Amino acid sequence: MVRVFYEPPPGGPRTNLNRGGYYVENSKTPAFIVKMSKARPVSVIVPAVGLIGALCYLPLIAPKNLPVTMNPEHVAAQRAYMRYHNMNPIFGISSKRARSADPDP
Repeated sequence: MVRVFYEPPPGGPRTNLNRGGYYVENSKTPAFIVKMSKARPVSVIVPAVGLIGALCYLPLIAPKNLPVTMNPEHVAAQRAYMRYHNMNPIFGISSKRARSADPDP
């Protein structure tokens, strides 16, 4: 008969050996997260919603310059390139209908 000795896992009871050192239970939680988790929900949710709202508002007040690729010269060059390479010849830029309606030669 073989005698077997049981040794508990090195992390203590209810721990697994397949978890490495980067497991969440082994990590140090930042102090502000611990403080927020103990605070009243209203004092955390209202500022978070306000911060998200402010971040969503920023693109609305930013200057509305067109990108470089939307300049008329660039668009005309792009159309000429697409026509030269016969891109989308059935219904697109290279079709007979689009070529007849296009103001650029």
